[in-house]
Amino acid sequence: MKNILVLIVVSVMLGLVSCDDTDDRQYAEYLVAKPIKMSKSEFKQDVSIVAPIPMEKSGKIYVYGDYIFVNDQFKGVHVVDNSNPKAPKKIAFIKIPRNVDISIKDNFLYADSITDLLVLDITDIQHIKMVIRLENVLRDNVVFPLGVDIFEWEGIDYNAEIVVGWETVTERRLIEEVDQRFSLEFDFALANATKSQSNTGQGGSLARFKIVNDYLYAVDNHSINVFNIQDLANPKDLEDVYAGFDIETIFNRGDQLFLGSMRGMYIYDISTPAVPTFVSEFQHGTACDPVVVDGDYAFVTLRGGNFCGATESGLFVVDISDITSPTLLKTYPMDSPYGLGVKDEMIFVCDGTSGLKVYDKTDVENLVLINHFKDINTLDVIPLKDHLLMVGDGVIYQYLYLEGDIELLSILKLS
Repeated sequence: MKNILVLIVVSVMLGLVSCDDTDDRQYAEYLVAKPIKMSKSEFKQDVSIVAPIPMEKSGKIYVYGDYIFVNDQFKGVHVVDNSNPKAPKKIAFIKIPRNVDISIKDNFLYADSITDLLVLDITDIQHIKMVIRLENVLRDNVVFPLGVDIFEWEGIDYNAEIVVGWETVTERRLIEEVDQRFSLEFDFALANATKSQSNTGQGGSLARFKIVNDYLYAVDNHSINVFNIQDLANPKDLEDVYAGFDIETIFNRGDQLFLGSMRGMYIYDISTPAVPTFVSEFQHGTACDPVVVDGDYAFVTLRGGNFCGATESGLFVVDISDITSPTLLKTYPMDSPYGLGVKDEMIFVCDGTSGLKVYDKTDVENLVLINHFKDINTLDVIPLKDHLLMVGDGVIYQYLYLEGDIELLSILKLS
């Protein structure tokens, strides 16, 4: 009798272990993104102009007249008085939730705030005024965390709330439910994916906003958003132009737009400015990609590693003498390049933590390194008429042009 009881107990225990093993195999660990939400009313009221504050994370740089505007990623814009480049000073901070880019024409500043386009009057820099907000016109401008398995869309009241960010956590989920969920979300994503002389400022090579005459072009992950800004205070949202995937930057030369993406460089014709038309593309695989153009050449920095996909980084020189058929001419190895700029026969490359590199590009097939500013973390540059402006790691650097070289003019720490 005892033997029978032992056998029964052992059988039950084995059965429980077997069930536990089966259940365990049905689950897996997933990286889950949970939305950080804000009420729409609070979100709209959160734009304000305040006294200078310390920078948290350097973003893009923009120059307009005697002022420098530096994005503090997703926080807003620092305003710097640069009337004396030897002694620039912070004078204000424009608080704009989830802001990444700006562009300015005739004292009207255009800024993104997630999917909204804001217009501010900066005629009096000490009393900046909000003019208008165009809601939901930058539809694919949402930044999502990378490497996430699941996005928690449930529980968002789109009528009253807006998602201003995401926090990620690792959670144990039932594999079958996740597979079904992924299928539904993938179908949803595919359905949505198929949808005169003036005073204009200057952005760097990482810009996603570009003003050309009476039009503002703003690229998001998939599209060129086109706005007619003939009436500067009242932009007209025109038809978006689908441009592909992973669009990152925009550069203008005459009637052409050059878009940098993680897959290549796309060229669009804007001779009919309201309707950009595809001309050609240069594919380079998968890498982070800003582009600038000078004469018959486009200069493209590719940054490998991390989420960018490619394993190698470099400066690509692309022959665009035949705009319909761009071809790779030469590649120069780099460590971790970001922005770049061109001035006369010099090309400036922000090579991340490897510093600022200055090349003589008289012969683009044989670039000559003429200066290397090491021990600084570089992000983007703007070659101005009289001097060079660079931002990196919460610091603005300004350099004076010399004969075939540059020298440091001033440093302003924003943090």
